[in-house]
Amino acid sequence: MKQIPQQIRDAQGAGVATDVVIMAAGKGTRMKSTLPKVLHRLGGRALAMHVIHTAARVGARRVVVVTGHGAEAVEAALGAGAQGVLPLQFVRQMPQLGTGHAMQQAAPVLPDDGTVLVLSGDVPLIGADTLQALLAASAGERLALLTIVFDDPAGYGRIVRDAAGGAVQAIVEQKDATEAERAIREVYSGVMAVPARLLKGWLARLDNRNAQAEYYLTDVVKMAVADGVPVVAHLTTDALQVAGINNPAQLAALERAWQARQADALMEAGVRLADPARFDLRGTLDCGADVEIDVNCVFEGAVTLGDGVRIGAHCVIANARIEAGAVIHPFTHIDGEKAGVTVGAGALVGPFARLRPGAQLGAEVHIGNFVEVKNATLAKGAKANHLAYLGDATVGERVNYGAGSITANYDGANKHRTVIGDDVHVGSNCVLVAPITIGAGGTIGGGSTIAKSTEPGALTVGRARQVSFANWQRPKKNQP
Repeated sequence: MKQIPQQIRDAQGAGVATDVVIMAAGKGTRMKSTLPKVLHRLGGRALAMHVIHTAARVGARRVVVVTGHGAEAVEAALGAGAQGVLPLQFVRQMPQLGTGHAMQQAAPVLPDDGTVLVLSGDVPLIGADTLQALLAASAGERLALLTIVFDDPAGYGRIVRDAAGGAVQAIVEQKDATEAERAIREVYSGVMAVPARLLKGWLARLDNRNAQAEYYLTDVVKMAVADGVPVVAHLTTDALQVAGINNPAQLAALERAWQARQADALMEAGVRLADPARFDLRGTLDCGADVEIDVNCVFEGAVTLGDGVRIGAHCVIANARIEAGAVIHPFTHIDGEKAGVTVGAGALVGPFARLRPGAQLGAEVHIGNFVEVKNATLAKGAKANHLAYLGDATVGERVNYGAGSITANYDGANKHRTVIGDDVHVGSNCVLVAPITIGAGGTIGGGSTIAKSTEPGALTVGRARQVSFANWQRPKKNQP
């Protein structure tokens, strides 16, 4: 389990641990999808996974996820996604009777000595700095609410303060609010920090006497006031941090806002984006100096671009390391999946090339248009410039691999490897039937099918003898 950073302990009060509860039980009817809402993706990551990563950054002692609709799918996806981040504990809310009812399911697994940080699985961009400030406001003693002022507060619970406009007295849900209360523009974001020992007592006193016949978590505010526990509001001005996702349009809008933030951060670090509005990052992108990225490129998984790398338009690059000075021409698709892809320094790839898992290109390798490389290593200076396939192969230095040539690596049951020595020339339209070794310096004549290994320096030709028939007439169509 991750340790709570010292600065967070200091902000909260010495010895006060943070236990995070993530609300993820809702169906998300307005998404009009069979996929549970919290598993819809933003920036290539499930909405709730954004929240889990943020929980890790604030040093959560434990994370409890409340599931309900699609619970099995949500638990499986988040449990797998959180491996290596932090362990999760799941509790189920069946049926879903409101936010207070959801917290009642989580309460039994929360230690009394901690501060409970309540987050929503469909509010993905909440920031760690904001949550640290909220925890500091709670300090293990107070109920702290994250609030924001909206010009149009429709749909949100209103923050009701005392007559002097200072102390928070209650949160009133819109359906239960009076006309005067509906005019209040300060609203509750759905995020709170509260001492667990106090929260449990208030949860036990909740009732559902309201317009929606639900158990409102927000009712704990008036209970805290009644019990003399200070209620404080930490006001944020960043609407993106508290923006929830309820329908595809909101998801798309937040996606563009998220991408704009990623683009701004990259440009601030010196990356040249041809058009920040046409850039998509769905994972992590680590860039060296003087990197240039053209329009409509998508980066997924973990991608590293070395100094001076240039990425052409309309490329999709996932789980790859591209070394300094390499150029990826337009419409290239690279996906290393778990095995990864490496493109060596000064290499040229594309346009319209495809690098699959296990492709390892050395320095100054050329992979041209409509060339596919899978689980193959190409040494320095090797070239496959047109319409070729290299799968399960080891290719030496300075090899020239002709257009239309392939390694036949699959026998219908097993994969086999092709080894091509240094300085080999493979002519056009050749088939190399693995397992096979082409000796260094050898030449394979165009149009050959080679099923046996060759000696170094040899010219090898394997094709039918050419025969011509003079004055041959093509068949003609029968006349009706």
